[in-house]
Amino acid sequence: MTHSSRDSANGAKPNILVLGATGGTGRLIVREALARGDNVTALVRSPGKAGDLQGAHLIVGDARDEATLRKAPKGQDAVISALGTPAGPFREVTLLSTVTRSLLDAMRAERVSRLVAITGIGAGDSAGHGGFLFDRLIFPLLLRKVYADKNRQEAIIGNSGLDWVVVRPSVLNDKPGGHTVRALTDLTDFHGGTIARADVARFVLDQVSDDSFLHRSPLITW
Repeated sequence: MTHSSRDSANGAKPNILVLGATGGTGRLIVREALARGDNVTALVRSPGKAGDLQGAHLIVGDARDEATLRKAPKGQDAVISALGTPAGPFREVTLLSTVTRSLLDAMRAERVSRLVAITGIGAGDSAGHGGFLFDRLIFPLLLRKVYADKNRQEAIIGNSGLDWVVVRPSVLNDKPGGHTVRALTDLTDFHGGTIARADVARFVLDQVSDDSFLHRSPLITW
């Protein structure tokens, strides 16, 4: 039997694995999931950075380690990837695509079908919709290599055969959440935007059990 979020339709809370759990957005995803009563497993490199994630089951290890990643999805109903990578103009970036490829193999082996992955505005057909400053300066100077890897990551997910949703947030901020989130798949006339990490966390968790954007890549913004 395939694990999926709908296995929890009998009222049991889903088991969710979060990658990138100590990042700015991943941390909020874990907290929001715990507040909802979900059963959260967080893959973390440093337990010292996870001190505020009480209530989550911690797997200590590096997502780049295939042995660690092979075990992590066991018993899960869904996986959320909030993995990020530092920006920079010179260094080749392969972490996102490499880890995602191994993650998908592990998910198939454990028969976990649901993946919700965060990439960002500028990935895929959202390129060129970030607004003047982002598109003309930030993206080409700092993010070009990061987004080349995000594009590879999205392609791997798109060809996975799993129940996936790719979430592309607009420019992130750390303001309080609670705003209305717009989820766009038609970006005609959209140029620029911002969204709180807390609202991204809420939207991403909703996708664990909502099929509205199954096999789609919504851009989310205020």
